[in-house]
Amino acid sequence: MAWFKKPKKEITRAVGKKQVQVPQGLYAKCKGCGSILYNKELDKNFKVCPKCGYHYQLSSLERLYLTVDSGSFEEYDEKLDSKNPLDFPEYTDKIKKGQEKAKMTDAVITGMGKIAGQPASVAIMDFQFMGGSLGSVVGEKITRAVERAIEKKTGMVIVSTSGGARMQEGIFSLMQMAKTSAALARLGEAGLPYLSVLTDPTTGGVAASYSMLGDVNLAEPGAMVGFAGPRVIEQTIRQKLPKGFQRAEFLLEHGFVDAIVPRSRMKQTLGQYLKFFRS
Repeated sequence: MAWFKKPKKEITRAVGKKQVQVPQGLYAKCKGCGSILYNKELDKNFKVCPKCGYHYQLSSLERLYLTVDSGSFEEYDEKLDSKNPLDFPEYTDKIKKGQEKAKMTDAVITGMGKIAGQPASVAIMDFQFMGGSLGSVVGEKITRAVERAIEKKTGMVIVSTSGGARMQEGIFSLMQMAKTSAALARLGEAGLPYLSVLTDPTTGGVAASYSMLGDVNLAEPGAMVGFAGPRVIEQTIRQKLPKGFQRAEFLLEHGFVDAIVPRSRMKQTLGQYLKFFRS
């Protein structure tokens, strides 16, 4: 799967007395340590900096490629797309831009597949689509995915990344927090497992609902997880927050997540948990 697009043009750089053509997009500067990374090596390393372990964001399709066994995934509800129930200004245009950018109808992809050989209902969010915001379509697709897990008697895996509830839908967005949580409660009553994967960032209404309700909550290294951002909290309580507050390592130390799992081991780890709960 090609994660990086081929460069459209080249840059001329001076090396000694010679001018050499260097294609754009060959290198990236790590957001964690500042190292210059060769994009192909970054690609081979699951988009994780080999020097400091910084985890870059993935699109839902990239995440799907790394998580679900090849050839096993069947997508559901791919044609559901958001409307504008409140006639919110410019919302329809933003939906179209999100669809063009993320190459999907809304901020989550759902379906059935196998993870390390174990069957599961899967929902993977995409931050590229309006910041992974939780709207009526996202809530409906996740709810249907949970109901599908109950019907087929499999585990449920949700990979979250979000800036929170979608303000353009108002109460219709906030209703999805209760709706998805209720569906997960029914999953638990059916004796089926829910594995939640928290990636950077997972905030707002998503953090306050389904993303933190897992039987097992797993986080990627360095992921920011919380309701409000650190800056907002500091301005509200007028206190300086602890170092690393709301990062995965801080949450693990304080019991909010069960484990921090590097991206290279996430598929294997999810498969082991799914197998354990089926036994």
